[in-house]
Amino acid sequence: MKKLYAALFLLSIIWSTSFLFIKLLLNDISPEGIVFYRCLFGSLTLLIIMLVKKVKIEYKNLPKFSLIIAISLFNHAIPWLFLSLSETHLQSNQAAMLNAFTPIATLVIGYFFFSQKILKNQWIGLIVGIIGVGIMMNINLSTILSNNIFYSLLMIFVTFCYGLGSHLTKKYLQNIDVLIVSFLTLGISAVFGFFYMIIAGKGTLKPFIELHVFGGVIGLGILCSGLAYLLFYYMVKEGSAEFATMVTYIVPVFASIWGFLFLKEPLSLKMIAGLLIVLIGVYISNSKKKIKIKSTKANAAS
Repeated sequence: MKKLYAALFLLSIIWSTSFLFIKLLLNDISPEGIVFYRCLFGSLTLLIIMLVKKVKIEYKNLPKFSLIIAISLFNHAIPWLFLSLSETHLQSNQAAMLNAFTPIATLVIGYFFFSQKILKNQWIGLIVGIIGVGIMMNINLSTILSNNIFYSLLMIFVTFCYGLGSHLTKKYLQNIDVLIVSFLTLGISAVFGFFYMIIAGKGTLKPFIELHVFGGVIGLGILCSGLAYLLFYYMVKEGSAEFATMVTYIVPVFASIWGFLFLKEPLSLKMIAGLLIVLIGVYISNSKKKIKIKSTKANAAS
């Protein structure tokens, strides 16, 4: 438990910087380019670690390749593209706050696609969370058709992608080494990201030409993707999909700090109030739900 919660806290700090890196990189490269370089440098980081540790991929132990592709797309390529697109119109702290809906989205995905029951308190938490998101999105008659509402909805879609990807990971990649899972999913996403970037006509070599862009993709790829997903898949494997997505409770706090310090992004009372309501909804939905955590080797479980 101590290791899992330590991983949760560390990952929340790391992932909170991803919203800052994306916002800064959007000044120089497209959302499509961000996805490709993020996945590329993340997968290369893990490949180096695998070579150093002499980790070999046992292909016979892997599930169908189509499943690995699906997990890759829903955990990385698709949500990261829409996340980057959303930040073209949203502040980085707004995107991070909307991302806090992920645990509730994971609950909904589990109910509709993985035969998981939703208890009474979880339904209440779900409703409260939706109200909180509505407040954060500043939904009213004058803004219902605005660009910000559209890009806010993109962020909500991102949370459902994460929820689906987490459940698929737990179900089909439970017995695969965390390092291998991280490398394969990021590597596959890099391939898809490259072709989509080229087809969209958004290819760029700026990360290899301009130092500040290179620093951004290195931070986003190595730190926020390669190393971060080692922690994420570790939590999914040793804990649960719901436990792993709890990282989004803490991410908005740090993301708001980075956005205020480095991007001078303001914080409105509606954003803060909406985030608190979402977190209350998440707390209610998990208040009576026991998260199954594997015990230590001393207890003959891990």
